[in-house]
Amino acid sequence: MKRLLYLFALMTMTWGCGLEKEQQGYAFYLGTYTDGDSKGIYQGFLNADGTMDSLNLVAETENPSFLSFAHHQKYLLAVGEVDVEGTGTVESYQVVDKGLKRLSSSISGGAHPCHLSVNETGDVLMANYSGGNVGWVKIDEQGVLSDLLYTAQHHGSSITSRQAAPHAHSIWFMDKSHAVAVDLGIDQLLFYQLNDNQLLQTDSLMLEAGAGPRHLAIHPNKEVLYVINELNSTVSVVAKAEGDWKLLSSISTLPDDYSNDSYCADIHISNDGRFLYASNRGHNSIAIYQIEEEGKNLKLIGHESVNGDWPRNFALTPDEHFLVVANQRSNNLVVFKRDEASGLLSFKSEIEASSPVCVLMGRLVGRLLG
Repeated sequence: MKRLLYLFALMTMTWGCGLEKEQQGYAFYLGTYTDGDSKGIYQGFLNADGTMDSLNLVAETENPSFLSFAHHQKYLLAVGEVDVEGTGTVESYQVVDKGLKRLSSSISGGAHPCHLSVNETGDVLMANYSGGNVGWVKIDEQGVLSDLLYTAQHHGSSITSRQAAPHAHSIWFMDKSHAVAVDLGIDQLLFYQLNDNQLLQTDSLMLEAGAGPRHLAIHPNKEVLYVINELNSTVSVVAKAEGDWKLLSSISTLPDDYSNDSYCADIHISNDGRFLYASNRGHNSIAIYQIEEEGKNLKLIGHESVNGDWPRNFALTPDEHFLVVANQRSNNLVVFKRDEASGLLSFKSEIEASSPVCVLMGRLVGRLLG
């Protein structure tokens, strides 16, 4: 009798193992605004078929509106878009099996930080929107942030009511020691070099008055930048010529027959440098461009509805098979399948998410199901 029970138990275990299947996909993190139902940073899973699992709260924190990885995705960084005595915050987390483990925090050097970038040596640059400046801290190999090292203040104004003062909206590493800041308030790109714990401004470029530059994408050849302009709904093509950056052209993100209010938010380029994507808040679409002439010319080839309201941020998966949009006002995440040959998008799936404003895609992982 004992032998029969043993055999039955062994068969049951074998059948159970046989039912287990590995589901591959991408773990991702979601930054949110916390003035409503959201509590902080959430984690989700994008399956290989383009469906998403429900979101799990992995870090309770205030207004983590932009996220980035550091040190080969061992750590996650989040800005705290707040104003406490003239400054916001940046926080570091260790990426662990069950989500995130909080490690440290520092100040950003200005009010309402809304973007950050990290290089391979652990330099962290933050764009402070209300402060009109950029701050610099470091993250060490243990994931601990330094105190604030330096701030670089922007100056000036432009022609619209949103542009009475500088508003640094993003900052991007060009290489490990050079970066470019995008300032909505003064319609400028400001170029910096990191040197002896100082941010030295090396150049600047004026864009169209009233454009309101917000984010940018960098062509793989590193010679062309695409700047998304929030206030006049355009993409500016900026290229290097004889050592200097110059504005080549600007192209609308909207259909010719659209006349209502709309405000651009985010922009991304495919790894092969063939297609560019830009989000329209108001028109509620992703504008799709084909890139021509070694990156110096854009051809608008279509618009895809985001199936929601106010697409603040979006992200391509590492394999670029999918594009995930965070619709802030309609409280949903939407997945689109991307056609690699044409660059066009088609709706795949969606889930609910409270005040989503930043999607950070992780690496390909596998999970056992069953």
